[in-house]
Amino acid sequence: MNYPDFFNEVEVIKVQDPLSAVLGAFAKGEYEFNYLDVVKSAGHSCPTVAGAYLITAEALKALYNDELAVRGNIKVEFKEQLEDGVAGVISNVVSQITGATDKSGFKGLAGKFARHSLMDFDASISSSARFTRVDTGKSVDVIYDPSSVMPSPNMQPLMQKMMGGAAEPAEIKEFGELWQDRVKRIFENTQSVVKVVPLT
Repeated sequence: MNYPDFFNEVEVIKVQDPLSAVLGAFAKGEYEFNYLDVVKSAGHSCPTVAGAYLITAEALKALYNDELAVRGNIKVEFKEQLEDGVAGVISNVVSQITGATDKSGFKGLAGKFARHSLMDFDASISSSARFTRVDTGKSVDVIYDPSSVMPSPNMQPLMQKMMGGAAEPAEIKEFGELWQDRVKRIFENTQSVVKVVPLT
């Protein structure tokens, strides 16, 4: 399996999942997600997928500090409706890492470990997303804006050639490399593209 080297350089997100511990999937319920995991699930790597990974990582750091984030103990709210823009792509990545879902998630065992109803859309927030610990009520707003990391000026003409069916194989390859270069630079500039605002 070949993929860009920087996928392996992105910081992993470590979690503790009580449900997986009870069901014997992972010792102590501890495991981790990396960027490659979410890329495989999404089927692609782009600024949106990278942003979803980054806002989740930064929010969990702020909520849990030096502790492992507890999967299934995190509520997530988005200002967009699920059908809007890339809200679905973002929510799928966030759901994969946090376990939070709207109505489709795990219903629980004997009243415990439920994952449904932990994700809301069309919320009255001004940020990209709000993450809240269910156990403590601690919340953070997260704002993602990658506009400071500009794409290569060569990308637009290459995309036009591809969409018109006129691109050569070498040009298609170049476009993909330039696309992933921007994603790489977004990760390299996390502090510029992601802002975390503690609420409670």
